[in-house]
Amino acid sequence: MNLLDLSALELGAKIQSRQIRVEEAVRACLSRMEALEGVLHAFVTVTPEAALERARDVQRRIDSGELTHPLAGVPMAVKDVFSTKGVRTTCASKMLSEYVPVFDATAVKKLEAIGAVCLGKTNMDEFAMGSSTESSFFGATRNPWDPARVPGGSSGGSAAAVAAREVFYALGSDTGGSIRQPASFCGVTGIKPTYGAVSRFGLLAYASSLDQIGPIALDAADAAAVTAAIMGRDALDSTSVDAPAPGVPRGDALDGLRVGIPEDYFGEGLQQEVRARVMEAAHVLEGLGARLVPVRMPVLAYAVPAYYVLACAEASSNLSRYDGVKLGFRPKNTQGLHDLYVAARSEGFGAEVRRRIMLGAFALSSGYYDAYYKKALQVRTLIKRGFDACFEQADVLLTPAAPTTAYPLGFHAEDPIRMYLGDIYTVSVNMAGLPGLVMPCGFDAEGLPVGAQLIGRAFGEQALLNCAHAYQQHTSWHRQRPLCGQGKEA
Repeated sequence: MNLLDLSALELGAKIQSRQIRVEEAVRACLSRMEALEGVLHAFVTVTPEAALERARDVQRRIDSGELTHPLAGVPMAVKDVFSTKGVRTTCASKMLSEYVPVFDATAVKKLEAIGAVCLGKTNMDEFAMGSSTESSFFGATRNPWDPARVPGGSSGGSAAAVAAREVFYALGSDTGGSIRQPASFCGVTGIKPTYGAVSRFGLLAYASSLDQIGPIALDAADAAAVTAAIMGRDALDSTSVDAPAPGVPRGDALDGLRVGIPEDYFGEGLQQEVRARVMEAAHVLEGLGARLVPVRMPVLAYAVPAYYVLACAEASSNLSRYDGVKLGFRPKNTQGLHDLYVAARSEGFGAEVRRRIMLGAFALSSGYYDAYYKKALQVRTLIKRGFDACFEQADVLLTPAAPTTAYPLGFHAEDPIRMYLGDIYTVSVNMAGLPGLVMPCGFDAEGLPVGAQLIGRAFGEQALLNCAHAYQQHTSWHRQRPLCGQGKEA
């Protein structure tokens, strides 16, 4: 088997047994990136010299017995929304195009501690605002299955890099589906942990009450190992908690597991082939011993508008710090402080970011706060109660991850509302602070991946990972390889 066909844990095991050296794995990934990046553009910044130096250091520490973690020496990447000491962190925005942090995000530090080898920073929608990775100041990322289509977003660069085997796993961030939707579009596995399970320190904020960090990987076992490595209480993030870290999932049976099928997720607007693939996945789970239970989530229809009110309101506050004086792009030849502010934010932010800042400022403005922001908070409470009612009947929920498969580049350029509606199956999970996992479950007629979403109770990551792992023991969708538009590998 080709080195790049291994999962992260499989590669880690070969590194620990000295069958493969860390530098060999890093060079294989760098060679793959050199061959594909001209088409995919999954990365904003690549650090080959630093990665090779790191590989040699990690190898020495593995040889000495210091590093024994199953992922030690495995090449990976991080979304360009994480602070990385000495490495440019841009949020894919002109506003931060030259920003070089002096500290690492906690999640990055935790992976470094286990011996991870980071190859660079992946592309994304500007400030994580988007669902296609087209709003990046540095240009769009393309889907490895068909370069004429989007990889999803905002963690599209991370998903594309893992799907194309440029790295073995990558960190992403998820505010309303930004790990799960690109995982679906690119045919890989992604998990958004429970809110607070992973420290957000060093994650440049979009919407602080919704943002969460998680991995995109080849399969559920890899996702579990990465999730366990980054979870835990952090004194630098007051919203983080001591959550139970998941173990590597084992077994291939689901005897007695109640899998809820929310009828409201399978209604109007869902592509027929997506519906069919997700229900096929449901029947595979049923064949493994699970019991399918119909449940209702009627408040789903209000999730998208409520989410965008809340997320944009928080974004308008979080992004106020980028003013061209204290932080961010500073334009030249401005006349006075007001002119500097206007020029910095008009030129430094792209159209989508400006749109969301204005929506958020409007929702928080005097006279509209009660009508929009307060009402959205009330809907958020109803969504949480809706999930509570579902989990009285089911242990996990199975839903589509997105209404469609990956759409063509530029498809939503003239109608951003249509792009927002594509988040209908993911945003409610963030609103309730629950864990969600997406796993590949087949392809449509055009050879594009379809993802199924599993939703669990708060801090129920283990149940999701066990369910996904059992499914993946009996299917091979997660092992399929894209050939950059030439379809699945036979």
